[in-house]
Amino acid sequence: MVVEPPGDGPGYWAGAPSAALDVHGTFWLAYRLRRPLGIGRGYANVVARSEDGEHFETVAVLDRQQFECDSLERPALVSRDDGTWRLYVSCATPGTKHWRVDALDADDPSKFVPASARTVLPGDEATGVKDPVVKVIDGTWHVWLCCHPLDLPEETDRMSTHYGTSADGLTWTMHGEALGGTPGGWDGRGARVADVIHHEPEWFAYYDGRIDKAANAEERTGVAVGETPGRLVAGPGPFGTGDGGRASLRYVSSLALPDGGTRLYYETSRRDGAHDLRTEYVPPSR
Repeated sequence: MVVEPPGDGPGYWAGAPSAALDVHGTFWLAYRLRRPLGIGRGYANVVARSEDGEHFETVAVLDRQQFECDSLERPALVSRDDGTWRLYVSCATPGTKHWRVDALDADDPSKFVPASARTVLPGDEATGVKDPVVKVIDGTWHVWLCCHPLDLPEETDRMSTHYGTSADGLTWTMHGEALGGTPGGWDGRGARVADVIHHEPEWFAYYDGRIDKAANAEERTGVAVGETPGRLVAGPGPFGTGDGGRASLRYVSSLALPDGGTRLYYETSRRDGAHDLRTEYVPPSR
């Protein structure tokens, strides 16, 4: 257990993690806190640090009101080559089903200032965008962005993941859909990339999927693979499920460790319907 939910029962969530490791071996984690509809929704993004990857100390709390939005969702924390940091924040446009993504820069993950935020992935009238996965590989910025069509007001939970590139992580060129749901499958309602790992020559992704509208916010986890980052193919799944009847396990964030192992962070459901943030260590393959 890394973070307990802020309350008991459905709608209280701690999760949507984005993990990073700095050059000194310190673990950094950005995540979202949420209360049920009517009493806060996604009310904060939190930044925390740890020396062992399991026990975290909060260093910053960013409130949704500081971004003039109705709700915050999953952040994306990026360690830059020059030693500085960037945080991408998913913001709900007030009074709508629309979402946008803002970016903040800081010298240290504890020093992000909401007043400095700039919108870098605005979406448009037809599409809300949120929950970005951002990687910097060989000097190129890559984003896998969750897109929600807004044409049907009661069906905006539908989702797919689109891929984009950038020279600076601020001005993006989008290249189209990288991963969508499988018609009739466990992920038929949509597919949201949660993390991407590049092992030459292939690209691997953890992704969240759901079978129907009723499973919104209770996604399960599968794996996709592709020869290019912009075209991923879903594999068999799901393999990740949570506790009890709600069976939610989503937003996997993966960290490669110096010892050859991997540390995973993810959000999963409790038996009472709340969501907590957990971690597990995967030892090196032998």
